[in-house]
Amino acid sequence: MLVSLSVQNYALIKSLQIDFTKGYSAITGETGAGKSILLGALGLVLGNRADLTNLKDKDKKCIVEAEFKIESYQIESVFEVLDLDYESLTIIRRELLPNGKTRAFVNDTPVNLNVLNQLKEYLLDIHSQDNTRSLSDKKYQFYVVDALAGNLDLLALYQLEFKKYKDSVKELSLLRTQQDEAKQQYDYNLHLYKELDTAKLKETNEIEWLEAEIEKLSHAEDIKNYLFESLKVSTEDEIGIQSLLYQLQTALGKISAYDDEYSIIFERANSIKIELDDVVFEIESLSEKLEANPDDLEVLNDRLMMLFDLQKKHFVTSLEELIGVRDELKSKVGEVEDAQEVLKAAEKKVKTQKIITSELAEKISVNRKGIAKSFKTELESILTKMNMENAQFLVDIQPSSEFTEYGIDDLSFLLSSNKGSDFGSLKKVASGGELSRVMLGIKMILSTFVSLPTILFDEIDTGVSGEVATKIADVMFNMGKNMQVITITHLPQVAAKAIKHYKVYKKVEGDETLSYLIELSQNDRVDEIAEMLGGKDKSESALEHARQLLNI
Repeated sequence: MLVSLSVQNYALIKSLQIDFTKGYSAITGETGAGKSILLGALGLVLGNRADLTNLKDKDKKCIVEAEFKIESYQIESVFEVLDLDYESLTIIRRELLPNGKTRAFVNDTPVNLNVLNQLKEYLLDIHSQDNTRSLSDKKYQFYVVDALAGNLDLLALYQLEFKKYKDSVKELSLLRTQQDEAKQQYDYNLHLYKELDTAKLKETNEIEWLEAEIEKLSHAEDIKNYLFESLKVSTEDEIGIQSLLYQLQTALGKISAYDDEYSIIFERANSIKIELDDVVFEIESLSEKLEANPDDLEVLNDRLMMLFDLQKKHFVTSLEELIGVRDELKSKVGEVEDAQEVLKAAEKKVKTQKIITSELAEKISVNRKGIAKSFKTELESILTKMNMENAQFLVDIQPSSEFTEYGIDDLSFLLSSNKGSDFGSLKKVASGGELSRVMLGIKMILSTFVSLPTILFDEIDTGVSGEVATKIADVMFNMGKNMQVITITHLPQVAAKAIKHYKVYKKVEGDETLSYLIELSQNDRVDEIAEMLGGKDKSESALEHARQLLNI
């Protein structure tokens, strides 16, 4: 509830401090006395756009501070989402500086206007005839019915599951699209993959090896001739290197025993002979292995050309890149071949999630239908008390063609204002005054089911008769038993029912006009209501009538 309001330097208000109470309160005052200024100040502190023209003294800042008692609202989670410190007694302050900048604070924490606008819907509901259009808003109609049906927690759970269902449907659709596109490329990709797989690509420098082998085989005859010549030089009798080295080894061997120096030279000559013998053995081996086989050369050339052709075909320049292309094609082909299992899993997920969503939606729908009749009966009873005795109300619940954020129902509030007239949507068949009474009745019923924020009615009783005004006042008074209700009114019958009565008035002080808001005493209330009944010249009959309205 709104506990207090403090306003400094706003429009015609120089300084104002007022405390409010629970239950039903009324604010009265002459036209132009400052009731709209009061609403403007409340709107400013709750996030409305600021205007420099609202500064009374252009050289000083404007400060509006509102204190709310919120322990019964159960909105701790809202504060957590908005990253605010929760206090059961929450103070909101808004400052408008002479340079046009504004600052806002919630419990002394600086906030932006977006935070204020999100928070205000949990704190204060300012209602006038102009905004009865919310009655025709689907979101509000569903909220009313679900609040009465005890569906709010169930609906929140449904909306979580509904989102999962939508996500799973979207995921399945995307998967099908991807698979359709993949299938179109499957045959071609499979052909390319098989071609590369058949090529038996190796994780080596095969191309370099092939080029070296081809070079060797292409000169096989020359190599063989040179190897033969090398063997001839090494092994020929008497003049071959091996024979000459043998003679050297024999000569040195005969003197090796005479001195260590001779022995060392002998050993070195012996090592040379051993190394030469090994070289000769290798030359003989290489010569035996080397064959000038044109078929082998052709095979190697064909292999090399195939690898070059594959590189060119796939726009790569190395064997490693070609292997990468092969592996990627294998993955694409595998995705299509494994797609059926993936698709089945996605379809199963959609089916399962649809069942969960549908079960919750059915429960919500049953609960709505279960309270529709009692809601209709109770609202019609309240409307009858407000001189709409022929009004008939209907909560029309029809099945929707698909899941929506509200379940499987399409819901509408319909009204027949006069006997014999057809039902129609509220905005089509109800006048402004009738809409106000319907809204008032709905708010009264709601107030017994959920903790509503403070509601401020801004002259919603405009244009109604005295008898209807009394009945509207009764409804507001009864609402005040469950919540804080504040009404701005011109009707004495409405003001007289209030537990607390405040008056807005203007006063000229020196060369300026100031607006004030004060709480009226019992005697002051008699004078105020008498003035509302008969004008400033309060007659004794007007005073007596005022006392009767106040039951004193």
